[in-house]
Amino acid sequence: MFDPVVLPFIFAALMGVSILLYVVLDGFDLGVGLLFPFADEAERDRMIASIGPFWDANETWLVLAIGLLLVAFPVAHGDILTALYLPVAVMLIGLILRGVAFEFRAKAPLGHKRPWDVAFWAGSSMTALSQGFMLGMYIMGLQWTWPTVAFATLTAGALAVAYSFIGAGWIILKTDGALQRKAVDWAKGGIWGVVLGMGAVSAATPLVSQRIFDKWFSFPEVALLAPLPLLSGALVVSLWWALRRLPMEGDRFAWYPFVGATALMVLGFGGMAYSFYPYIVPEQLTIWEAASSTEALSIILVGTLFVLPVILGYTVLAYFIFRGKATKLSYD
Repeated sequence: MFDPVVLPFIFAALMGVSILLYVVLDGFDLGVGLLFPFADEAERDRMIASIGPFWDANETWLVLAIGLLLVAFPVAHGDILTALYLPVAVMLIGLILRGVAFEFRAKAPLGHKRPWDVAFWAGSSMTALSQGFMLGMYIMGLQWTWPTVAFATLTAGALAVAYSFIGAGWIILKTDGALQRKAVDWAKGGIWGVVLGMGAVSAATPLVSQRIFDKWFSFPEVALLAPLPLLSGALVVSLWWALRRLPMEGDRFAWYPFVGATALMVLGFGGMAYSFYPYIVPEQLTIWEAASSTEALSIILVGTLFVLPVILGYTVLAYFIFRGKATKLSYD
């Protein structure tokens, strides 16, 4: 019924889109948590209110991505999660701590609120750093050596700062007044983490594989791919220009830091996807070698066609209903 060559590609694309949506959507609310130590109590309440309607739904994309990896590429699922067992465990602990702290800080007596704020920041930090570490290890071929761990540590810090940048962009979009001005200052610092992270990944990826090096620097590929780094550089310059002028009268261009940060992440993800395709386990397993049987993929695809529109619809509806500036979060 379905083409056995096309099916694995469809699932790889669905998984890639799910990961990208997770990085952007949960990235900004992780970034909000990372910025907690720089805000006072009233500002932290407003920051929490800005992500309150969305954070749970944002994590759905991570569940979907891992679920697709498990059912569509079970061999790759085993290899990747075995190699990354420790950072995955840290990430899960961070997500649990973050979720518990999010709910408890709103219900705790005033004197007990501070520890839950610390727990929310700690959970956000553990999640962001472990994801950055996993990204670095994946780029380096999932091999645990001192150089690969050092690189993964660099990408861990860079991704955490990148999350804080898109988180600051979200706060600029969703708040006003003193908190918005603070978020502009946070974004001015965070943009350099984005530059560092993208620069490190862009420099290291072609060096880990001759195949990837040839894909980027052979002719005519080098000419066709030139717009990616050029667009990224132009976006960084335009973001810096905008941040130096925000906030503007009438809240003009308050949307731009968040949209620009999202565009940068999309460009970076696109470059990585191009580099590693068609491998799902770097230089070891292609998407076709790791894929489930055609019959299994056909059944899973039918189910996905029902589930995916529901998740998309719920996400779009939530962002539409809670558009505009964040108001005080209340459980009354």
